[in-house]
Amino acid sequence: MLGKQAKVLNESQVKAVLKYLESCKRNSLRNQVMFLLSLHGLRAKEVANLQISMITTAESEISDVIALEDKASKGRSGRIIPMNKILIELVAKLIGSRKHDCSGYVITTERSEKFSANAISVFFKRLYKKLGLSGCSYYSGRRTFITNCARKISLAGGSIRDVMNLAGHRNLQTTQRYVEQNPEAQNNVIKLLYTSL
Repeated sequence: MLGKQAKVLNESQVKAVLKYLESCKRNSLRNQVMFLLSLHGLRAKEVANLQISMITTAESEISDVIALEDKASKGRSGRIIPMNKILIELVAKLIGSRKHDCSGYVITTERSEKFSANAISVFFKRLYKKLGLSGCSYYSGRRTFITNCARKISLAGGSIRDVMNLAGHRNLQTTQRYVEQNPEAQNNVIKLLYTSL
C-alpha cells in the first residue's frame, strides 16, 4: 500500500520546476535530467542505478529509449521506456559534457560516481519545498507519469496494461493505486455513454 500519496504535478508546475532547474548555476543539466527521468516513471533507485549503456546504442549514440535492466530496478522490473525529445537532448548534452568522466552512470555527484536513491529522494524533497509545492516528493514525478499515461494511453491505441508495463509493475492493482482520480472525467464519460437516450 502506498499510504499518503505524493501529489501529481500539473503542466504548469512541471514547467515551473524545469524553468527553475534551468536557471540554477550549479548542476543544472544533471538536475533537469533527474527531474525528467522521474517524469518518465523511473523510481529513485532506477535513476541512481541508470547506466550510460542503458541509454545508448551499440554505436554509443544516445538511444530514443531507456533499456532499464533488472539489475538497476526493483526486483525484475527492468523494461523499455521510450524517451521524449527533450530528455534525449538533455541526456546527450549531459553525457557530452562529461567526456573525461569515467563513471558509467548517467547521474553522478561531484564526489562520487553515482547518487544513492536516498540522496535523490532528499534532493527532490528539498526542491519541491523550495518551490512551495507542498505534498510533493520524489514520487510526484512517477505518479504524474503513471497518471498521465493512464489518461492518454487509449489515444495511442493502448490499454492500462501498457501503462503497467511502462511503470514496471507486475500487478495491475499496483498501477491503479498510482493513478489519480479525475471526478470531472468520470462525469464526462457518463455523459458520453448516454448521448443517444
